[in-house]
Amino acid sequence: MATISMFFGILIRMYLGKKDHNPPHIHAYFQNSKATFGIKNGEKVQGKLPKDKEKLVSAWIILHKEELLANWELAQNGELPFKIDPLK
Repeated sequence: MATISMFFGILIRMYLGKKDHNPPHIHAYFQNSKATFGIKNGEKVQGKLPKDKEKLVSAWIILHKEELLANWELAQNGELPFKIDPLK
């Protein structure tokens, strides 16, 4: 799993080389919490983060949707995804 961004204590990660690992999504980690978010809509799919952190992750996904989808393609082919700017 590659870390592609980090902001406000939240780690954003993506699995590599899992062609059947759809739909496109990211994994977000904050302290002892983790959740999965869809890239296409920014909505939480499963897991739990504090509400304020969920909102930050969803906003970040919407801002970086195209980059995330490009990273998804790289990761599905077993290639290392590139880093994406954090929220500031």
